[in-house]
Amino acid sequence: MSAKKETLGKTVGIVVAVCLVCSIVVSGAAVGLRSLQNTNAALDMKTNILSAAGLLDQASNKKEIAELYDARVEEKFIDLSSGSYVEKPSEDFDMYKAAKTEEFGVKVENSNVGFKQRSSVAAVYHIKDDSGVVSRIILPVHGSGLWDLMYGFLALDNDGQTIRELIYYQHKETPGLGAEILNPAWQAKWDGKKLYKDGDVAISVDKNVGNDNQYAVDALSGATLTSNGVENTLQYWASQNGYGNYLKNQSWKS
Repeated sequence: MSAKKETLGKTVGIVVAVCLVCSIVVSGAAVGLRSLQNTNAALDMKTNILSAAGLLDQASNKKEIAELYDARVEEKFIDLSSGSYVEKPSEDFDMYKAAKTEEFGVKVENSNVGFKQRSSVAAVYHIKDDSGVVSRIILPVHGSGLWDLMYGFLALDNDGQTIRELIYYQHKETPGLGAEILNPAWQAKWDGKKLYKDGDVAISVDKNVGNDNQYAVDALSGATLTSNGVENTLQYWASQNGYGNYLKNQSWKS
């Protein structure tokens, strides 16, 4: 009996030791790779912003992407209630994480956009031409899809009204249906559409609207809830609850 107990004890000891060593290795790897993960995440964000700016084809590798971003993109921060510029709250400020904090979180009420709080401060991106004039405005947007929130960038001309790109970079939509938000053919339909009509938010996503309607884009076939989510997202962020006051001020022209 004692021999069996001794064997069992050794087995348990070995298992515990192996688990301990593995946990140390995994923890060490996670800490060691954190810097690389942050670097890659920042590069992905710059890549998506340049894509929304229509500039990504000018860079072919990581170094060129970073250099092009630094040369043509200026990150700014605004208070959404007033639309005025503010200082960056902190070096590592993230508007999506800030939305969950007591300091920056603002409740979203009576909205079908899919989230209950947003940040009072948001990032915007100025795209400058060779002469330093702001040619496009890139706005981070997010809202509900079929399965979860979808995150993207809305690119506008410097009139604060004309859409040039709608780029989604994070979603959980169904392949072949809602995931068609990534289809270049559907993305191209947004070019030239208008956010506002007579001062009111007018952009929509509807069935069989055709190309002649300045204020609407064809809905995705078989993906009604995703299409509704895109419409709700844009209508929210273009309103006074989102970037409406900022776009009305057009302070990037001053």
